[in-house]
Amino acid sequence: MVRRSILDRIFKEMINIRCRLDDIENNFSSWNPQPMEVPESKLITLPDHLRKTYMTVASKGECHAVQVSNHTGRCRAIESNYLNQLSRMGWLNKRRVSKKAHFRLISKKDGVTTAIATSKEIRIP
Repeated sequence: MVRRSILDRIFKEMINIRCRLDDIENNFSSWNPQPMEVPESKLITLPDHLRKTYMTVASKGECHAVQVSNHTGRCRAIESNYLNQLSRMGWLNKRRVSKKAHFRLISKKDGVTTAIATSKEIRIP
């Protein structure tokens, strides 16, 4: 038999953890970094179908596949595929909000870390 006092301490600790998680979520939800400026010459390197999706995300700020598909007129599955391609290519950031994946432009801070990560050489001794 587990003592009632132990269960009460566990419950209080769980409430404390939940409060801290709520604070962290509130801090990140209000964080809006400035998007990176992409020169037109680099934007032209994207294929037309991906460029249309990228420009939609750029105009809306942050959105998910349903919002992009409503704007472009293509089906959600195709837009989801295009958004994931852009994310893998380093054009967009992806984050999960419950079951939906939200995409946004790479911020200046993220762009610098991405550029540094791709420019490092891997040396094998």
